[in-house]
Amino acid sequence: MARRGTAALLAGAGAALLGAGALALWPLASGAAEDGRQLYLDNCAACHGADLEGQPDWRSPLPSGRLPAPPHDASGHTWHHPDRVLREIILKGTAAMVGGGYESDMPGFEGVLDESEVEAILDYLKSQWPERERSHQGRVSAADEAAGG
Repeated sequence: MARRGTAALLAGAGAALLGAGALALWPLASGAAEDGRQLYLDNCAACHGADLEGQPDWRSPLPSGRLPAPPHDASGHTWHHPDRVLREIILKGTAAMVGGGYESDMPGFEGVLDESEVEAILDYLKSQWPERERSHQGRVSAADEAAGG
């Protein structure tokens, strides 16, 4: 009986680990995230990096006074913003979002990317963040939606 109990316990533990792994990988395994990865590589990686790393010294202004492209991984600030703001930045560009004469090298992709493509890119970015950042960004997005954003 002890052997059967041990085997069942090991099988159950293995299934739980596999399930947890599947949950952790779910966003990347989804079609939207994979489509988003290619869209990101085609439209964003030239500035933000193929590995979401951003440009060097992204917090320090360039000689032009504009900031380099920030990373979209956990070291950046993308995950601090609600979905609505991220969609608007992608579609309209940073300068249009910030206003007040702010200048940025980030163009708007309205007319280049449609809403579903923007969502796919966001799904991809989120799939690359650790759970802590994904959870925070989800809460920020939910609060923004609740506030009418």
